[in-house]
Amino acid sequence: MIYITGDMHGDFSRFRDSTTHKIKKGDTLIICGDFGFIWDGSRSEKQILKKIGELKYNVAFIDGCHENFKLLEQYPVVEWNGGKAGQISGKLVHLKRGEIYNIEGKKFFTFGGGHSQDADIRRDALTWYEQEQPTEKEVEHGVQNLLDNDGRVDYIITHEPPQSLKKCLDLDLLHRLETDTFFEQIITQCSFDKWFFGKCHMNKIIPQKFYALFDNVIALPK
Repeated sequence: MIYITGDMHGDFSRFRDSTTHKIKKGDTLIICGDFGFIWDGSRSEKQILKKIGELKYNVAFIDGCHENFKLLEQYPVVEWNGGKAGQISGKLVHLKRGEIYNIEGKKFFTFGGGHSQDADIRRDALTWYEQEQPTEKEVEHGVQNLLDNDGRVDYIITHEPPQSLKKCLDLDLLHRLETDTFFEQIITQCSFDKWFFGKCHMNKIIPQKFYALFDNVIALPK
């Protein structure tokens, strides 16, 4: 089975959630950004990453707005379920922007990154990375992959919500991203069953297809 959850920010307790205890060998847990376990490159951090990679199930995350992208970019890129992914440790992988993965017969389009509301503070503290912001090249890559799949996927996993949902979520109304127009085009021009996104730190269903996820862990139907 496939499970989805939201931002972790390096909180290992999510792996002890009552739902994650049900995840079996060979299953997959997908995290909608702000994984947060790759931050300082310390020995203790590497031990935690090794522990996650040794879990009985696969752990796959997209990047969010609070990651150390200099460290993320150092991991080797491998083929994983039909797309490119960063090989972190064991069964732990970083899902790349604009890729499409085939997991248990379902197609997942992934696109991490976004705008962090504390960017100015983090610039001063030297913990902000320009790679947080998706680029035009990454959007073009996502567009091409969707075209190659006839605009049809089963699930979409992003960190940012679509621009049209931000007003009802009271989120980043004054900031524009490369993904804003792109995500709106996906809504109108592509076919998908459900769209999951992190960032908002809330668990909320926005009928009919959109899910804001934070600390809930939900199982997708078989």
